Amino acid sequence: MICKGMDKKRFYITTAIDYVNQRPHLGTAYEKIGADCMARYKRLCGFETHFLMGNDEHSTNVEREARKRGMEPLDYCRQMSGEFTGTWKSLLISYDDFIHTTEERHEKSVSRLFSRIYENGYIYKGKYDGLYCESCEEFINEKDLVDGLCATHKQEPKKISEDNYFFALSKFEQPLLDHINKNPGFVLPETRANEVINVIKGGLFDVSISRAGVEWGIPLPIDSSHVVYVWFDALTNYISALDYGEEDSSLFKKFWPADCHVIGKDITRFHCIIWPAMLMAAGVELPKNIFAHGFISLAGEKMSKSRGNILDPEKMVSVFGPDSLRYLLLREVPFTKDGDISVDILVNRHNSDLANELGNLFSRTLAMISKYLGGEIEGAPYGPSNELYQELSDALEGYREYMEKMEFSRALGSYWSIIQRANKYIEEKSPWALAKDDSKKEELKAVFRELLVVLRCSALVLSPFMPEKMKEMSAQLGGEELSLGGLPPEQSSAENIQQPSPLFPRLQGDPEDIFKD
Repeated sequence: MICKGMDKKRFYITTAIDYVNQRPHLGTAYEKIGADCMARYKRLCGFETHFLMGNDEHSTNVEREARKRGMEPLDYCRQMSGEFTGTWKSLLISYDDFIHTTEERHEKSVSRLFSRIYENGYIYKGKYDGLYCESCEEFINEKDLVDGLCATHKQEPKKISEDNYFFALSKFEQPLLDHINKNPGFVLPETRANEVINVIKGGLFDVSISRAGVEWGIPLPIDSSHVVYVWFDALTNYISALDYGEEDSSLFKKFWPADCHVIGKDITRFHCIIWPAMLMAAGVELPKNIFAHGFISLAGEKMSKSRGNILDPEKMVSVFGPDSLRYLLLREVPFTKDGDISVDILVNRHNSDLANELGNLFSRTLAMISKYLGGEIEGAPYGPSNELYQELSDALEGYREYMEKMEFSRALGSYWSIIQRANKYIEEKSPWALAKDDSKKEELKAVFRELLVVLRCSALVLSPFMPEKMKEMSAQLGGEELSLGGLPPEQSSAENIQQPSPLFPRLQGDPEDIFKD
């Protein structure tokens, strides 16, 4: 479990920070949507939640892109920050803080962390002779190459020889293994934990954490001719955003250790091995969990610029709307694994789940309450004797169980069973027939109370996935305020129910043409 068993009602969740040498793509959007969904869920559970995102700016690739555009790196980073935050706004991402690695607060924390590790005897100066991938900005071992090429970027790494400062990662093999074994939820999902354990057991080597002769970066506090290596710099963002090292850092005291770092599976080595070892070396408590999500492929192919199959999240928002897109990605792609999507799959899922099932349940129920009862139903107790109570309770139990484990697709699947059941319930009870018989008015009201409870629960539990649409749905439903701790509610009533406006219009046209300019 990621979130249970905590001794405080606080929750600190982060995402990986992004290089700004290109605009956000669907893969980065997927990670941010998943983390945002968890942050919103924890807020619903009553946790004081701190959600951090940011940009990774001290990168040679970023500097190179800036120079190519005739810009100073810092000016370019500020321009690209607007591109990123604009995309996150369009996707309704509710971060509480956004860190830039060029900020003063970050640079101070990096220097403090470096100095602490150095003082503790885990940093030394040495010579690096080996391979370096410029695209990864990573020193790599020959055994990790595939046919002589970087496994990620499919290009031949450079051979370099330079004097650098090294972090004694090799000294943390056993401490890391001990920590993972004692804390089985430290790396999730379990398959990623097994991969990390195998890497550690294969032997850890000391890693270079500085570059000489480079100006774009944070100078080492012990040697200004070197700058901090980009990965050491970037990883520190999780504590620099909490003012690590300040004499009276209330944020750090309140929120560290992080409850969950959300990252892509390709950077587990940095986050599950190097980052924890850095913290151990500095005497800082380790995060509680590192969650490595899978990747999205498009129609069976990995998305890449060279293949020309990159989907722009903002363009997708213009087609589906932000709420529908968030739902579709987290419903179709299990957050714990890789998953495949296609435009056809997304359009069909939107029309079936959102337009036909949830949207239809909402529209039919409100329209009939308005038509047959003038939009008013007085309150009545709701409990185990009600027809849909147990099925709703089971759906909510499954939802909570899977949300705690960030298994979003399964959480939605569990809850969707009650939406489908409520649609069948309408057909079974035929309210249009009951409305013709005055002697069955109380039975008619009872039917609508059942449906109102399901809809109000839906507006709450689906709000982490579809915040704006569920806010709109809740407003049209009226009634009492609900919380996750009070579901199912004890009673249901309705006042002022009007003819509803459609929540999820069907998408029309050929799915294959939907993203064409």
